[in-house]
Amino acid sequence: MSETDIHDLRRNMVGICRRMNSSGINQGTAGNLSVRTGGGFLITPSSLPYDLMTPDDLVEMDFDGTYAGRRPSSEWRFHRDILKNRPDINVVLHCHSMYATTLACHHKTIPAFHYMVGVAGGTTIRCAEYATFGTQELSDHALKALDGRLACLLGQHGQISLGQDLEQALWLAIEVETLSRMYVQVLTLGTPPVLSDDEMERVIGQMKRMSYGLGPEAEGSNDVARPRTQS
Repeated sequence: MSETDIHDLRRNMVGICRRMNSSGINQGTAGNLSVRTGGGFLITPSSLPYDLMTPDDLVEMDFDGTYAGRRPSSEWRFHRDILKNRPDINVVLHCHSMYATTLACHHKTIPAFHYMVGVAGGTTIRCAEYATFGTQELSDHALKALDGRLACLLGQHGQISLGQDLEQALWLAIEVETLSRMYVQVLTLGTPPVLSDDEMERVIGQMKRMSYGLGPEAEGSNDVARPRTQS
């Protein structure tokens, strides 16, 4: 990446961090964000409020754990390990959003009570086992919960959402929080029915089609939305 690209990325990362707070999914110095940069990644520094953070405060890290600049987030291990093991992902966003963390405190996996659970890439949003923050054990648990997924909860901790870019990761984190709030409210009425794995696979297939700019209709259907032809 060129120096201009890196500068723009730093500025955009600060903007996303502040939007994490303004959207209500994060507060104070909680949460952290990283973005892949060729042979390494940029990550938010430790213990610096987002409203005071500048682009120059973001920390350059290599996958061997070395860094330049301020001290990196205490959660740098799972950021490094996710980016190292998931070449399909460029952004890792972690936050302590209220309802996702509420479920995580009960170690609850979010089942397919609503079809939008599929945005996280599978039939459930798993909850990783608890481990002390900043440890390799926590990173290992997170990687396991994220296998085949784009998001997970962290037991008695918070949530992680992944993306190919910053906007996608923030969007997903907000969706996970929305689903978590919905699930907490649904549970007040009792245990909800869940969609079958077959239906969720169909839903995920439709979502993938739409992400490529295609309509949600099944292949081969004659009843599809299509642009009008110009006469």
